[in-house]
Amino acid sequence: MGASNETGNRARNRRTLRWVLIAAAVVLGALCVAVLRNGGSSDSLGMGPTAVVQRGPLTINVTESGTIHPREQMILRNDLDRDAKITFIVEEGKQVKKGERLVELDVTALEQFLVERRIRVQTVEAQLVYAEENLKVVENQGQADIEQAELAWKFAQQDLQKYVAGEYPRLLKAAESKITLTKQELSRANDVLGWSKTLYEEKYLSRSELQRDELTAKKAELDLKLAEADMELLTDYTYTRQLEQLKSDVKQTEMALERAKRKHSATMAQAQAELKAQRARYEDERNELKEDEEEIARANVCAPIDGMVLYASSVEDWDEDEPPIERGAVVDENREIIYLPTTSAFNADVKILEVNLRKVSVGLPARILVDAIPGKTFPGRVSQIAPLPDSDDWFSNPNLKVYNTVIAVDGNDPALRNGMSCRVEILVEHYPDAVYVPIQAVTRVDRQPTVHVLVGGQLVPRPVEIGLDNNRFVHVLSGLESGEVISLAPPLASSESDRGTSEPNEVSEPNRSGGNSP
Repeated sequence: MGASNETGNRARNRRTLRWVLIAAAVVLGALCVAVLRNGGSSDSLGMGPTAVVQRGPLTINVTESGTIHPREQMILRNDLDRDAKITFIVEEGKQVKKGERLVELDVTALEQFLVERRIRVQTVEAQLVYAEENLKVVENQGQADIEQAELAWKFAQQDLQKYVAGEYPRLLKAAESKITLTKQELSRANDVLGWSKTLYEEKYLSRSELQRDELTAKKAELDLKLAEADMELLTDYTYTRQLEQLKSDVKQTEMALERAKRKHSATMAQAQAELKAQRARYEDERNELKEDEEEIARANVCAPIDGMVLYASSVEDWDEDEPPIERGAVVDENREIIYLPTTSAFNADVKILEVNLRKVSVGLPARILVDAIPGKTFPGRVSQIAPLPDSDDWFSNPNLKVYNTVIAVDGNDPALRNGMSCRVEILVEHYPDAVYVPIQAVTRVDRQPTVHVLVGGQLVPRPVEIGLDNNRFVHVLSGLESGEVISLAPPLASSESDRGTSEPNEVSEPNRSGGNSP
């Protein structure tokens, strides 16, 4: 692309130099014509060339060189995303039908890459299926873990409720009953022991029988102490420990349930993100595959309409350093290959200098002279003026601003061909009776258009009111009369007061081509 930009710059520089040379020649020609019209007259005191103020018909026009182009045409380009070699191209000048193959570009490397692209699409598609199934597995496993945690929490709550409301009251009642029974047994054993002691003293019982009753009472006393100890252990230790344990079980199972829910959310989010990433990757690969297939399809360029084939290298502005369009040539990305006119109507494309832009407007009549068709004039009208200057000319020469302008040629003469050189005369205004002077006779003094008139052998500055000019003569609205002698080389001293502060002389700026005679 760098080589293409460099060659494009050289072409623009050549065009700019051509316009500058034309402009210089026009200005020099205007000076010579003005001098010759007045016989090259000058005063005997060396006042320089003079001219006589003229009166008569005056035509204001703008004349430019241009090129004939079809009014409408299809431009077929290299639509591939890379430079490509032409492997087939239809012969230039052939009349083709819609759908007929015109150009085939080499896409061998792209076709090989397409095979790899399809393999990648299949691989990514398999990964997408795995991600979809993995999401289902994660979802099912997470639901199972949550249900199991919910069941454990429910059972822990039931165990706590069962102990507090059922098991502990039962154990407490059993302990109290045991204490009550042991107290009764102790009381009965003490009563028996009391009677046994009385009977032993009365010699009705033996010593061994008394000892048996004492042992029974002692055992009942010990059973009571054990029952009371069991009661104290149950109420002071076992109940508290078991209650805290069951409460802890409820809390732990509740936290386990929360962890299961959070883990499920995290794993689901991760699985969904992986699925989304795989789906996006799959879509990207599919889109790139589709783009590659479409690009390969664009390698075969067919005629969108009926028409006559013109190679892009055969039309204007093709860089001479670039190879012509032909079979085997390599064309840059987005480079024109074939022009296919869509109608038999033509335009003349010209460039209007910024100084002449104020004269030209859409709708003005024009006359077109084609170099290849001498002696014939084609009528036309200004159909379009670009809102901005031509960027190519502006970058090559910022001081020379031109605006692309389109002249619609009337009729559809079959002799016209794309790329023909022509000369366009835009008719701005025609005055059947006007006072006019050579354009170089008008200067500005204190921002006022001024003409130096020869009076009594001296040059006297005289302010005038001027209208339009045709790059050779300017229309004088007031301030001069026909027959007066004026200077074609006004003294510089009289206008120095305005130098550096006044605007440029609109009527004295050079153009690259002159107008017609008045």
